[in-house]
Amino acid sequence: MITRDLTYKLQELMQDFPAIAILGPRQVGKTTLAQELVKN
Repeated sequence: MITRDLTYKLQELMQDFPAIAILGPRQVGKTTLAQELVKN
């Protein structure tokens, strides 16, 4: 999978907040990104 620039920022935010929202248009990879964050 392509490592997105946003991945590092989201991992950082997950340390401080119990929930984060990933918003964006359809079919841009929001679900895939969320699954990768949880898996790692």
